[in-house]
Amino acid sequence: MPALNVEFSERELEDLRQIAKERGTSMKALVREAAAADIARHRALQEGAEAFRSFFAAHAEEFAAAFPDDEAPAKGEAA
Repeated sequence: MPALNVEFSERELEDLRQIAKERGTSMKALVREAAAADIARHRALQEGAEAFRSFFAAHAEEFAAAFPDDEAPAKGEAA
């Protein structure tokens, strides 16, 4: 299995040790869980952004009508 060496400051290591102890887990498991959670959060944000872009594109005319002051001027028009 691929591995990754990660450096931490002494303070960070002490904090990790304390958190792992409080949770009754290993530092390795704690760090892996945190990384996996961040990956999942990142994917969810990407999917949410894509869903928003799709929704906005599908309803662009409705948004333009509802918020005319927020529309960019057309090419050749003054701002």
